[in-house]
Amino acid sequence: MIYTIIQLILVSIGATSAMTWFSYVMSKKFQELYKEPVLLTFALKKTNISLSEKSQKTWGWLIHYIIGFLFVMGYQILWVKNILPVSPLNALLLGVISGVIGILSWIIIFKMTDHQPPIDFKGYYIQLFFAHIIFAVVATALYSITLTLLILVKAYVTV
Repeated sequence: MIYTIIQLILVSIGATSAMTWFSYVMSKKFQELYKEPVLLTFALKKTNISLSEKSQKTWGWLIHYIIGFLFVMGYQILWVKNILPVSPLNALLLGVISGVIGILSWIIIFKMTDHQPPIDFKGYYIQLFFAHIIFAVVATALYSITLTLLILVKAYVTV
């Protein structure tokens, strides 16, 4: 059990970091604010929760990584129950599904917080869709690698 939790944490950190890197690159390339942790920080400000600016930034990043962990947990359930076997094609399918979920979630976040950042929403949602495909592909690859390592560790290491 502890091995699985560590595995999921590592996979989610890697996949969320890859997705975030992509969003930051697209943000710079298109001169737009496509940075999810920054947008989460702005959304937090709109909720009127009294936090310092530094705490809001920290929570923006933390929430972003927690959401990544939840996505990976969802993937793992699909993989373990063999609903969606681990494969490159299914990684793309998970990315598409996650992209749609991500876009719908951001639409809801912007409506709930009444936050209308000065961004190109169409461009943001397009890059967000592809960011989630990157997330799912990296998560699937890292899951496969860590699963192999986990099998080896369990076979050769006693705790």
